[in-house]
Amino acid sequence: MSDTTTPADETEVFTSEDPIALFDEWMELAWAKEPEDANAVALATADRSGLPDVRMVLLKDVDARGFVFYTNLESDKGRELAENPQAALCFHWKSLRRQVRVRGQVSAVSEEEADAYFATRARDSQIGAWASRQSRPLETRFALEREVAKFAMKFGLGKVPRPPHWSGFRIVPTRIEFWRDRPFRLHDRLVFEREIDGAAWRTARLFP
Repeated sequence: MSDTTTPADETEVFTSEDPIALFDEWMELAWAKEPEDANAVALATADRSGLPDVRMVLLKDVDARGFVFYTNLESDKGRELAENPQAALCFHWKSLRRQVRVRGQVSAVSEEEADAYFATRARDSQIGAWASRQSRPLETRFALEREVAKFAMKFGLGKVPRPPHWSGFRIVPTRIEFWRDRPFRLHDRLVFEREIDGAAWRTARLFP
């Protein structure tokens, strides 16, 4: 098996001592190579008992502060993060044969950040955020459509404000691992770790 999408020399792949800068490089390549939703990521959470849960979400921002996604705060993931504010992410770009894993504590984004992002969403998605009682039982599809119609009528042609139950979370990473497929399962793995936010990153290569 050969890898035609990445350089042969691992030093050309792990090009930065800053994991966020390296992630940005990989994400830029993913946007160019993946057919759609290069920012799709598996989000793992756990409830207060430690029982894990996982689902796909969309990464909406990343910078030195962490990785941001948005959701209904009353959804399963919202409740789990309120009970146990730590999480993990796994990005997998099949066309690139690359993967990035992130672990860390979770904090809420600011009201200003949530408002600014909500304002960029399509109007139908904004109304859907009001209409959907995410993760709770739904009697029929018609019941959901009725709620959508209700809020569409309520807001008319005016601005749709952000619902109080809808906001974002930021995963502040303490560990980020970069993985690249190599022949015979002798994969490249580079991990960045730090004890707390703001501390210096330590790096290590791992056996595949």
